[in-house]
Amino acid sequence: MDSSNSTKQNNNQFLNEDPADVDNEFCPGFKDVDAFVKYGLGTVVAATKASASLPQVGDEYDLYRSFPGFQEFCETQGDGLLHCMSQIMHHHGCRAHMRDRNKLTGLEERFDLVVDSNDVILEKVGILLDDAAGVNRSQQPVMPAGFQPPKIVVSSWNRKGGDSGSGRSSETFRLLQAKNVTRPQLKFLEKVDNSNTPFTPKIFVKPNAIKPLPSCKSLRSRQRPEDLDVPAALADFIHQQRTQEHVEDMFAHPYQYELDHLALPENLLSKPEPQMYKPLAETKCSFIDNLEDLVAVNEKLTKTSEFAVDLEHHSYRSFLGITCLMQISTRDEDFIIDTLELRSELYILNEAFTDPAIVKVFHGADSDIEWLQKDLGLYIVNMFDTHQASRTLNLGRHSLDHLLKLFCNVDSDKRYQLADWRIRPLPDEMFQYARADTHYLLYVYDRLRVDLWEVGNGQPALLQMVWHKSKDISVKKYMKPLFTEDSYMDLLRKQKKAFNTQQLTAFRLLYSWRDKLARQEDESTGYVLPNHMMIKISDILPKEPQGIIACCNPVPPLVRQQVNELHLLVQQAREMPLLKVRHAWGHAIHWFFLQPEIPLFGPHDTSRVSESDFPSFTPNGKIYLKSIVNINSVDTVKDPGHLTVAQQKAGRVVESFQNPFRMYLPSNDIHISKNAKFDPSTKIYEISKRWKLQSVEQQQKEVEAKKKVKEEAKALTHYIQSHLFDIILCLHFHQESLKPGGKKRERVASETGESTPKPNKKLMKAAEKKNEDSTPPLVFKPYDYSQSDFKVFAGTQPHVFMFYLTLKNAKAQKSNACAGNRSMSFFGGKSVR
Repeated sequence: MDSSNSTKQNNNQFLNEDPADVDNEFCPGFKDVDAFVKYGLGTVVAATKASASLPQVGDEYDLYRSFPGFQEFCETQGDGLLHCMSQIMHHHGCRAHMRDRNKLTGLEERFDLVVDSNDVILEKVGILLDDAAGVNRSQQPVMPAGFQPPKIVVSSWNRKGGDSGSGRSSETFRLLQAKNVTRPQLKFLEKVDNSNTPFTPKIFVKPNAIKPLPSCKSLRSRQRPEDLDVPAALADFIHQQRTQEHVEDMFAHPYQYELDHLALPENLLSKPEPQMYKPLAETKCSFIDNLEDLVAVNEKLTKTSEFAVDLEHHSYRSFLGITCLMQISTRDEDFIIDTLELRSELYILNEAFTDPAIVKVFHGADSDIEWLQKDLGLYIVNMFDTHQASRTLNLGRHSLDHLLKLFCNVDSDKRYQLADWRIRPLPDEMFQYARADTHYLLYVYDRLRVDLWEVGNGQPALLQMVWHKSKDISVKKYMKPLFTEDSYMDLLRKQKKAFNTQQLTAFRLLYSWRDKLARQEDESTGYVLPNHMMIKISDILPKEPQGIIACCNPVPPLVRQQVNELHLLVQQAREMPLLKVRHAWGHAIHWFFLQPEIPLFGPHDTSRVSESDFPSFTPNGKIYLKSIVNINSVDTVKDPGHLTVAQQKAGRVVESFQNPFRMYLPSNDIHISKNAKFDPSTKIYEISKRWKLQSVEQQQKEVEAKKKVKEEAKALTHYIQSHLFDIILCLHFHQESLKPGGKKRERVASETGESTPKPNKKLMKAAEKKNEDSTPPLVFKPYDYSQSDFKVFAGTQPHVFMFYLTLKNAKAQKSNACAGNRSMSFFGGKSVR
């Protein structure tokens, strides 16, 4: 009764209001929001009190239910409530059939309908509250209908700081992805070659050639029918056998000779006159996706003197990557070429791309050159890279958007830089973004040449430098990523992880599994299993498949599909004996401690050692020193008791060091592709050739050193044989001089201020007695050579005998001089003085 009275009072209060305030009411009967909220809250409180006064479920409710009047009243009120709820749910677009339910399961179904409707209504309330607060949560989809909406990536690395002066708000990049896009690899006429073999150029016609294309390339067909159903291993063997005869020709750059003999005209080395670009609205732009239009574009390009080129690439859902789009701009027109549709026909553009009279302008062409070779079989002759020009001018920033802002005052829109360029049809926003990359590039090319001329004081030195750097980029060749048994070591060194034998084995097996599956499914290794997930699995070594899933967030699809196979690999690694690993980057330090006999020896000091003394490293982590010391990559600490705590700590510190010069040391027993060894342009060929030359040179030096030592030993032997008599005489006189009778006792000078000690009488008497008992000393009698047979000296040098006579006379004079000065000697017995 109290609640009904309060409700009536509120209604009378609203009815008695002044009619002049009706126009300013929030809604009929309520002048503002607070009044409406207050009335609604009172109504809810009254309804709550009324529901609390109803009979409770149990004996009390069953008692009232037994009366027909109460039962009829409850059914009438229940039907009214259900009808009201159905209308509310129908108004908000929810399922509203509250009354048509099964009697057995109707209660649960109605409860589910109420929960779902509450979620929908509360979500709409939240959106309306955000709109009222000024927060716009809706984002317009960029992709066409039927695709997933774009994801807004907001982070510190991709947020553009708003210019406070212009009043612009900060912009964010948009990551466009299409999960349900059709894989373009399925439509390619030429199957993608993900085999573990070196890349061979995709060219069979060579326009603008000075040196003709080798026959092994010109006769190559695009697809060999006998390779369609051949296993991968056998296909690799067939490929090696075919390329064995013409190794250098198969892997050489087709336009290497033309680029080496490229002569630039004088107008490219002089100061140009910049030609202003046309506005985007006044420039014609064509989307090329058929062969007829492509031929027309090629004819237009061959009639121009320069054009700008750029590419859009996708690498996440492909092992080698896919070139998805090509943008070409002339002074009057822009072209957007669908390279996915015309992948096998774009080789005809070589007529314009390899023409030395036409300048091709790129920005940062290091990757573009490789993508053109890999996917389209296109090569560039006479290129100008605006990125290299910017670096030569030291502009501070060398990105394309900086150059556009500097020279054209154009703010490039980089929101679609991370977009998935496989999307077809191409959205208009992405189309305009791709077009802007090359539309202004020719004008930037003119302005950079003017600045290079002015900075060079009117001399073409800087221009020549940029042309030379651009030519070096054009000579680059695409190299396929080849898998070897030790490929995982490169990634392990970059991560600088210290693994034991079990963890290292797991990492090696997972790396091999990932590479094999990525090549088979034509997916990137980052899509199959990212590096950080692979390292985490190798570090933890989960015991169950669920543990592998727990190490991945989010879980890659291929990992979820083949989690059992991954679990078997981890189990195989856990069965390995747990040993201590001596890492490859500690070898140079261990070698240092193995050389204690060399003073002041350092790990990089080669002044006292030859090349043969250097340790040789092997891929499995072994080091061999002079074939005596053998340090295995995996060893156990057998007897740590003989090492002190300080020595053990020093050993752990030594093992943590990494040799920065290990990459320059020779390697043995490493698995390298034979084709790569014979390819003169590869780094493997260059390194092996350099080490081969050094080893040959070192062997020649060692042979010369041994020959020199033998000659010196032979000369010394000959000298000893020829002067044997002189040596015997010298030894004879030396022995005579050491005899007691022929050696004079030297006097020992006393120190300053020291008095001569008085002779002891007992010692003097003992010395006299000893002299009396001792035999007289032998007197030297020279040999009389007058009676000798001088024929024995035949063939000897005359100075030998003269040397003997000189020694004889000197000894005689010495003996006489000593006899006259006998008073200078002091004997312990008695004084002669």
